[in-house]
Amino acid sequence: MSYVDGFVLAVPKANLDDYKRLANLAGPIWMEHGALAYVECIGDDVPYGKVTSFPRAVQAKEDEIVVFSWAVYESRESRDAVMAKVMADPRLTPDWGPMPFDMKRMIFGGFQPFMEL
Repeated sequence: MSYVDGFVLAVPKANLDDYKRLANLAGPIWMEHGALAYVECIGDDVPYGKVTSFPRAVQAKEDEIVVFSWAVYESRESRDAVMAKVMADPRLTPDWGPMPFDMKRMIFGGFQPFMEL
């Protein structure tokens, strides 16, 4: 069964084009190093919940949009190998200045699927 990394973050609307450039750089690198899929989604129907929600989880501000993304790998072992290569890839460490989002509010984690259709 596969393995999935998931990410939720808040991107300032003014930085969305910069974030998209970063994602368009990163996605192919993930795939080149062995990810089976790489998906970036911009919140379209993401209401602010009374108790919890995607916007609450990342403390999204009025001028920010929630981004949900994930990468799929062959296995946990494959994910660990891919991530090591991605983190060492010099193409992802250029001097592009500040990140287009607040990394402290990014939520991420690895998930073991229990069902795949």
